[in-house]
Amino acid sequence: MKVFILKSAFLIIWISCYILRYKHIKHTKRNKISVNQKTTKEKALLGFTSLGMMLLPLISIFSDLFDFASYKLPIVFQATGLVLLPVSFWLFYRSHKDLGKNWSATLEIREEHKLVTKGIYNSIRHPMYSAIWLWVICQALLIDDYIGGLAGIISFGLLYLLRVKEEEAMMKEEFGQEYIEYMSKTNRLIPKI
Repeated sequence: MKVFILKSAFLIIWISCYILRYKHIKHTKRNKISVNQKTTKEKALLGFTSLGMMLLPLISIFSDLFDFASYKLPIVFQATGLVLLPVSFWLFYRSHKDLGKNWSATLEIREEHKLVTKGIYNSIRHPMYSAIWLWVICQALLIDDYIGGLAGIISFGLLYLLRVKEEEAMMKEEFGQEYIEYMSKTNRLIPKI
């Protein structure tokens, strides 16, 4: 499949995700933060993830800097990336929409924060993480070099592994038994079967 088509599809959805995210950042800024666990470690993880999911893929798309690290995937993998990319965006969109004013990019709880268990959150405890996992898999399938392609999996994987338990501990502390019961009914990334 033509590299231009793959990179263009990735770029279009990439821009769409950041427009969506920007709108939610503006929307939630009005809500005061009541619990803030944005540590230096959290800031470093977010920076590393931005490098792997924003800067390095853009360098790959718009330059030949990483051509020395290019790879060629079978067309079936590339097609899978094209199919999963809009699924990832839909899940990203849905999780933002269902969270509404409760969304935060960092480990924070806002005033009047409510535990969201409706919509996509009825089936998956962390659908935004699910969307981002799909996203970084698509990044590896659609960007044809080891640096820009795999940077998302590595950077987001590290953030996920180091953050999800802290996030759930914060939610348990804030919502107590209600969150514990919610955890028993849902999986982190995929719906219970």
